[in-house]
Amino acid sequence: MNVFTYGREACKYFADLYGKSEYGQFLRYDKLIRNFKKYFRLTSCHLISSPGRVEVIGNHTDHNGGKVIGCAVNLDTIGAFISNDSRRIRIKSDKHSLIEFCVDDEITLKRGFGLAHGVTEYLKNAGYAVGGFDVYTNSVLPSGAGVSSSASFEMLVAEIINESFNDGRIPVEILARAGQYAENVCLNKPCGLLDQGAVLSGGLTEFDFKNGFVAERLNSVSGGFKFVLVDTGFSHSNLSELYASIPSDMRAVALNFGKDRLIDVDESAFMESYGSLCNIVGTDKTNRALHFFDENARVTRFALTLENGDVREITHLINASGDSSINLLRNCAVDENDTAILDAVNFARTLGNVGARVHGGGFAGTVLCVIPDVSYNVVFGALCERYGAANVLPMRVRSVGTAVL
Repeated sequence: MNVFTYGREACKYFADLYGKSEYGQFLRYDKLIRNFKKYFRLTSCHLISSPGRVEVIGNHTDHNGGKVIGCAVNLDTIGAFISNDSRRIRIKSDKHSLIEFCVDDEITLKRGFGLAHGVTEYLKNAGYAVGGFDVYTNSVLPSGAGVSSSASFEMLVAEIINESFNDGRIPVEILARAGQYAENVCLNKPCGLLDQGAVLSGGLTEFDFKNGFVAERLNSVSGGFKFVLVDTGFSHSNLSELYASIPSDMRAVALNFGKDRLIDVDESAFMESYGSLCNIVGTDKTNRALHFFDENARVTRFALTLENGDVREITHLINASGDSSINLLRNCAVDENDTAILDAVNFARTLGNVGARVHGGGFAGTVLCVIPDVSYNVVFGALCERYGAANVLPMRVRSVGTAVL
């Protein structure tokens, strides 16, 4: 791990992290280091960057052992940190007061930075070394907007522990599961492993969760389209019960076949039983299972389509995914009066050959737009005019996952 005393020493890493060297990032890192030194009364630190993520395709498949394509993006959480001689972790940011806990204590913090305690507890119980450290953080990831600010923070903590006390030997799957555990315990959110996996892996990656955690880095797209997230203005940070209903409903269908996950159910047997399942568990639950099987197949087709660069087919698959989330998964509205996601999807699609779908957990938050390069400027301008420039977030695929500089 390198030692930093001033922001300019970090500039050589910016091209890999952000696509180019930016003066604004220099100011950000320099302020972070100065804040760390002042608050903790130290003279130097290590640096870490942990990106946000975009779920490209594969909506609500990971928790049932399915496939997803996700990618790390150029927005991130950064931290200035150093290990200390205690067993205490101290976390500070510009926006939050100090959080402090002992790594040997049981979890008492259930929200926010309590996620750090969940990550630490999981890694300790998994047999890895944990210890005390001081960290000052800064995040440009909007909370509740669907770019997984929580997973970004969780993996920042996990990677600090990995590099500081375990010589970087902890497998990616264990780090990801530490974040998943923290979400389950601290937020009561039954999430899969996509968010943490994409944040750690970097680049555009296909994940297959049928037999644990399998990640395959996809070839970078040389051109053809860009990702944009549209924030509809409604945070999804307090919708855990709605999210929990989806894996619960899918499991209810799987149990009819003697399985816990849909990935272990024979698809042809499911299709043959569709009508009877609607009578047994209900049409809504059965349709959520139908979405799972259809979406899993779309992920495979999307990965193949990326190889030949067929932008029209790429946007077609994104739209098919979006339609399935609207009509089968039904995670695009909190209630019948909520049309924010649907309106944004429909508006984006009127702008040309644009792929648009609900992003991430759904019910509120953001819409992912996949925009062909040839129409990007016009589409981006129209989205900014309708939703405001601050709510239209262009995303670049970041090749580097969570990393100590």
